[in-house]
Amino acid sequence: MADTRTPTRPVRRAVTLAAVADVAAVLVFAAVGRSSHAEGVTAAGVLETAAPFLLGLLVGWLAGRLWRAPLALPLGVLGWAGTMVVGLAVRAAFTHRLPVSFVLVAAVSLAVFLLGWRAVALLVTRAKRAGHHSN
Repeated sequence: MADTRTPTRPVRRAVTLAAVADVAAVLVFAAVGRSSHAEGVTAAGVLETAAPFLLGLLVGWLAGRLWRAPLALPLGVLGWAGTMVVGLAVRAAFTHRLPVSFVLVAAVSLAVFLLGWRAVALLVTRAKRAGHHSN
């Protein structure tokens, strides 16, 4: 009888790598933002800046159930949306301001970071599959 179970180790690894990549993307966003505003790029400073967006990322992952297909761009958009909505709301609650320019820069930057790595991963995956089929 054939084994019909799905391979859990590769799936878990993909989910873990995707989660790590998303967290890294938010941390890079925070570090770049702090650097561009001549704020200190220390671990504590980056975490302080990133915290609302990391919370939003968690909400996006849970609401979008990103673990089902962590590389899928449509689910990545849900993760990005959660990161933006919750991150901006929490940031505004603590700073009591939310400049439109910041919202636009954050939206574009986080889209590039959170969706960009997924697009590259999908292209690499498709290229590998195409290479396997041509042999």
